[in-house]
Amino acid sequence: MFDDTYKEVKSHTTGIYKEKGSKFIAYSYPIYSEQEAKERLEEVKKIEYSASHHCYAYILHADKSAWRVNDDGEPSSTAGKPILGQIQSNDLTNILIVVVRYFGGVKLGIPGLIRSYKTAAAFAISDTEILTKTIKKHYEVSFKYPQMNDVMRLVKEFDLEVINTDFMIDCKLIFAAPKSKATNVVDTFKENHELSIKYIKTI
Repeated sequence: MFDDTYKEVKSHTTGIYKEKGSKFIAYSYPIYSEQEAKERLEEVKKIEYSASHHCYAYILHADKSAWRVNDDGEPSSTAGKPILGQIQSNDLTNILIVVVRYFGGVKLGIPGLIRSYKTAAAFAISDTEILTKTIKKHYEVSFKYPQMNDVMRLVKEFDLEVINTDFMIDCKLIFAAPKSKATNVVDTFKENHELSIKYIKTI
């Protein structure tokens, strides 16, 4: 069963790791789109313009359905994948981690590179607060004024989050329900034939 909750980082952090003269600086960011990932990557490239590599990994969405890794010239799977591995082992989403490398003159070999990118990413994650969020479905209920008590009773009974209300001539109320409760909530509302309910979005 798909979980109701997901984890993301609260804020931007950095982590630094050094090995045999090479310096690895990790930048982690909360992000919500591929466009935002590109913008943050460009920011890091401007800050660390003289770094020899700008490697990264990101995961997006509550179901972690979008992800990408990039080794930026390092040997295949020695940078992006270890960074992604740290994101996955911390069960995070909506996050970008960019790790830049300043070459110190000594080649680190495959194991050394994997360890360095992994450790820098881990340091950036360990320095941030991790938030647990609930996936919620939003619905709009339309009803006449006499149904007000029935609607509010269900809102209270299911402990629903009220997003918006409009109680003018025709009444409307938008609420959010945890994904796991949503079907039960909607079915209960539908038992009252005097009102209508429609799905809006999932966040």
